Amino acid sequence: MKNLTIFLFTFLILLTACQNTASEETVTSSKSTVPATAPPQTEADNGGLFLPAGFGALVVVDSVGPARHLAVRDNGDVYIKLSVREGDKGNVALRDTDNDGKADIIQRWGDYPNDGTFATEMRIHQGYLYFSSELVVYRQKLTPGKLIPEGTPEVILTDRFPLRWHNAKSLAFDQEDGMYVTFSAPTNACENWSTTQDKSYANVKGYSPCRDLKDFGGVWKFDKNKLGQFQSDGQRYATGLRSIVAITWNQTDNSLYALNHGRDYLYSHAPQHYTPWHEAVLPAEEFMKIKKGDNFGWPYSYYDHFQNKRMLAPEYGGDGQQEAAFTKPLMGLPAHWAPNDLLFYQGNQFPARYKNGAFVAFHGSTNRTPYPQAGYIVAFIPFENGAPIGKWEVFADGFTGLEIIKLMDDVQYRPMGLSEGPDGSLYISESRQGKIWRVLFNGDSTNFGTEQLAEMEARKTKAHLRIPHKEKDKLFAK
Repeated sequence: MKNLTIFLFTFLILLTACQNTASEETVTSSKSTVPATAPPQTEADNGGLFLPAGFGALVVVDSVGPARHLAVRDNGDVYIKLSVREGDKGNVALRDTDNDGKADIIQRWGDYPNDGTFATEMRIHQGYLYFSSELVVYRQKLTPGKLIPEGTPEVILTDRFPLRWHNAKSLAFDQEDGMYVTFSAPTNACENWSTTQDKSYANVKGYSPCRDLKDFGGVWKFDKNKLGQFQSDGQRYATGLRSIVAITWNQTDNSLYALNHGRDYLYSHAPQHYTPWHEAVLPAEEFMKIKKGDNFGWPYSYYDHFQNKRMLAPEYGGDGQQEAAFTKPLMGLPAHWAPNDLLFYQGNQFPARYKNGAFVAFHGSTNRTPYPQAGYIVAFIPFENGAPIGKWEVFADGFTGLEIIKLMDDVQYRPMGLSEGPDGSLYISESRQGKIWRVLFNGDSTNFGTEQLAEMEARKTKAHLRIPHKEKDKLFAK
């Protein structure tokens, strides 16, 4: 009996030790799945950002390289797509092991060839991590507890055309099996350069019909479950879309939304009808709800957000006064600001007014001469009953590092990607150095409103946000 007691006691000790060891191994591999007892502390200076009062931010990681889009897993792990031209390991994974909001593990990964700097997408959908180079859409299965996906990436879609301008493969997934992929156009306005001998390219005409529209300038729908697809395996969902980087499926109304980059060079191509001011403030970047079969009119038209009209493009006979009959956007946003990500907020951490509204990351302009470059913010667009209401708002500013931006290369950070964390935090990536911010609300939501919003609205008077006046800002433009 005594020997049996000793045996059972020894067995229990060994069993407890094994359980403790197994528990320690589990924590080591998936420690970030343990929920934080309290939200992390934001930084006194919000990581350099200006936010509405009541919001705070912290820097998750300072510089992981040229970051594009990002995705946050339900355990808080962060995955980032890098803009890498060659080699492998074009992705970065981050893990916070002590719940202070900052990444303790930073790991490059990606067993696939990088093929260009427009590599953009990173999304988590139904247990898979989807990401894209310029020419290929990949996915890998996420394993519970493991930071890096195991195995070799599966190829969902390959673009068989050569590398070109505006070549990001941004993705959206509907609530069934649809995967929506952008095939943006490689030209500004489908110009036929043989139609002008002027070295300034004035009065150039566009190809009619535009040959780019055969394979580009639109969104195609594919089966997300089918491997090894090419563009011919999909169906054109919508057309007349010059360049889309920001695209998403809105779960609230079960619809596709995107932001289109407007064309350039109205004055340069038609100086008899437009001025340098027109070239700087037109056309709008378009916020669109996209339905199957929509035609938004590129390159034959552009959207004038001052007149709230779609106008005939000068390359096709327009003079700034003639309207064109194509699908209109939900709203026009400031010209040349380059909207590169779109997120409909689904969380409950932020004040109620943000629920179901749209956050937009503006990468910032490159060609508003003779006026300062503009944009470089994260904006918010309130929604009500499935439609935007009021004006766009400044949500996060302070990325530029300077007041007046003569050249895009002078700015410190360019906002690029957006993702919502499991606790309702907003994560922001930027493409210059790869800094990642996490924005939290730590104020009183019952008293959030007019005062806090007015402070951010006042930032629209800053040089990098205000729309130059056609007459008053002549000196400002020098």
